[in-house]
Amino acid sequence: MLRTPRALLLDFGGVLADAPPQPPAPPGLVRRLAALVDGAVPDEQIARDLVEGARAYALWRDDVGRTGDPVELPHGQVWADFVTRTWPRAAREAVEREATPLAYAWTWRDGWAVRPGISEALRHAADAGLPMAVVSNTLCGAAHRDFLAGAGLSGLFAAEFYSDEAGPRKPNPQLALLAAGAVGVPVGDCWFVGDSVHRDVVCARRAGTGAAILMRSPRTDREAPLRGVEPDARIEDGHGLLALLRQVDDGPPRG
Repeated sequence: MLRTPRALLLDFGGVLADAPPQPPAPPGLVRRLAALVDGAVPDEQIARDLVEGARAYALWRDDVGRTGDPVELPHGQVWADFVTRTWPRAAREAVEREATPLAYAWTWRDGWAVRPGISEALRHAADAGLPMAVVSNTLCGAAHRDFLAGAGLSGLFAAEFYSDEAGPRKPNPQLALLAAGAVGVPVGDCWFVGDSVHRDVVCARRAGTGAAILMRSPRTDREAPLRGVEPDARIEDGHGLLALLRQVDDGPPRG
């Protein structure tokens, strides 16, 4: 039996928002980088280096996620380590000066959409007086923040914690602990809702949240099982989260 939560901590991608796959070298970003370096790097190389950089950054995220307390890289370091390493010095420096707006452009997805049932679940939680916080690993949290604002959901969150702004990366429990502190609820009274066993459920367990809820997404299905790590509940989407909240609403009062 799940304990009734006093707060919700929610991942962004796969929980609050869905997005179709995006090419790692969007043409608009290639053009923007080409203009920034004033032709010092050919468009074809920029596109190749973005593809390779995205792959290398993804591998780094997987590797660092297996360490004790992973932290996010600064925007400038992501570009320098994974994309522009072989570019002329002036081109590298030009990218570094614009590292944050470029990270925003690389993060943003035109295809982002609020997951089915999420708006209803969040509004139900808000009506029940549950404070909520976003807890997300991302290259650029500002892009996530702007999407939620555009979707009319920002006002439902007491806080938003993104790895590039806060520092810790899930499964580092500090990201969840920071969010719980921000909403003023002991972490043991929070539900953590995510779509990754390796990042979200492990983070929830290490932080000591009251429950780890796994919402299925394409990433969930791609993950290898993790021995000894299981969520407290599995749901398909926001409708499933709403159903869980209604179940505990009908249970014993919160303590």
